[in-house]
This record gives sequence, C-alpha cells and structure tokens, in this order.
Amino acid sequence: MKAKIKVAIQGKQASFHHIVAQQYFGNKLSLVHCDTFDISVQEVLKENADLAVMAIENSIAGSIIPNYALIDQNNLKIVGEYGLSIHHNFMALPGQTIHDINEVHSHPMALLQCKNFFQNHPNILMVESEDTAEEAFRISKEQIKGTGAIASKEAAQIYNLNILAPSIQTIKNNITRFVIVQKKGNLVPESKINKAALKFTLDHQRGSLAAVLNVMSDCQLNLTKIQSLPVIETPGKYAFFVDVTFEDFTHYDKAKKLIAIMASKFKILGEYSQHKR
Repeated sequence: MKAKIKVAIQGKQASFHHIVAQQYFGNKLSLVHCDTFDISVQEVLKENADLAVMAIENSIAGSIIPNYALIDQNNLKIVGEYGLSIHHNFMALPGQTIHDINEVHSHPMALLQCKNFFQNHPNILMVESEDTAEEAFRISKEQIKGTGAIASKEAAQIYNLNILAPSIQTIKNNITRFVIVQKKGNLVPESKINKAALKFTLDHQRGSLAAVLNVMSDCQLNLTKIQSLPVIETPGKYAFFVDVTFEDFTHYDKAKKLIAIMASKFKILGEYSQHKR
C-alpha cells in the first residue's frame, strides 16, 4: 500500500488550506497541521512534510507578500496551484442571534474581505486571530457565547456552530489562489508544464523592465501576475515576481534564457500545470 502524501497546512481541520489540500490531493492526503506559514515551510525543509499548501493571493485583498518572501528565501519550488472560491460565513454557538454577538474573531484577511458586512453591525468588534477554523474550534470547545467566527461552512459543520449569515464577503466572486510547494523541483513533466513563476532583478536602467516584458510578448508568453518587492540589501532596487502562462514550452524556454541574460539576478520559483477552474 502506497504511503500517503504528507502535506503541511497553516490552520486546523476545515480551514481553507485544509479544503484545498483535500480537493487537490484527494484520499492520498496526510495532513501536518501548523500554526503559521513559517512553521509549515520548516516542516517541508525538515522533511517532516512532503509538500505545503500556501495561499499566495486573493482577488479582493491582493498578494500575500510574506508568502512570496518565504518561498523565495527558503528556495522552495512551486509545483502546482489551486484556485478556491472563498465563502466566508459568520457563525456562533447555537441558540444565539446576530444581536447577541459582541465580537467576531478571524484571520485578518477574512476580516478585511468581510469589512462591509460588519460596518452594518458596528456593535460587533472585529478581532484578528491566526486562523479562521481555529476560532470556530475555540468557540465550540470552550462554549463561548457572545463571540462569533468567520470560517468555512465545513468548520460550522465540524465544530457544531450555527451560521448566522452565509457568504458575507464584500465581493461575492472571491477567489484565493494557493500554491503547492516542495523542497525540490523538476518533478513536473515538461509535457504538463504551461505556467511558470519567475523572479528577476534589473539594473537601474531606463526601459529595462519594458525590455523584459517585450521579450515575454515576443515569445508568446501571457503575463498573468507581476509583483515587485524591495531588495532589502539595496534600497531603491526592486525584485519582480511574475507568473506567465504559455502553450509552447520551447517559446517559454527561449524567453527564460533571454531574461536570464538581461537580468542582474534571475530565479525560477516553479514550473507547473495551470489550474483551470
């Protein structure tokens, strides 16, 4: 019998990372629960987990910058991605109404995505915490009344909470993109690769970024994401993180060779198969 894949996630059972891991790996999954993204990365580096699932961007809140840095600084390789439609539900112990709730606890990203809902309920204090499902679990375990959580419907089911208001995110079409990372790369067959995550740093020259973007266009790459981060050791200089998709691997291969020549620093963060919803 083949051993299950050990996957590190930030959060408890019924967290959005747990849902993604289940949908991506199916019944081949063995979860390694971690309190933070830093710990999940360390579990992969120590080989206590084969891979990790990490949220990288949200269609409402934008890029999750610290996770870009974690992947880059620890030389992890992106080997897959998954886009999950996020539905935030406001829940509490049974027998209460929304008027009985004084506080709501959840991850800062979830609170941000539901800000408009709670502006209509100014009596409810928004409190940041480490994880969505963690708060649902805590409320259930300690039987805390007067406090609500924002989490998945799966969390309400598992922890026996009542959903007071479903799908309260401000923008209903709310997608979070997750990446699958591991310690070593090059395990995705070339025939299946149609997306790549790249990082490059350019010298201070006018038009240098435009020149790189022209190479991408000339080589028929579709730029789906660009994110700049400051180079800490060189104030005023920026590294660019980009995602590109392509139909022909040879076009991509030509582009990355040219960009490697043009950039002062160049790094492949991952080559993998694009997730299509």
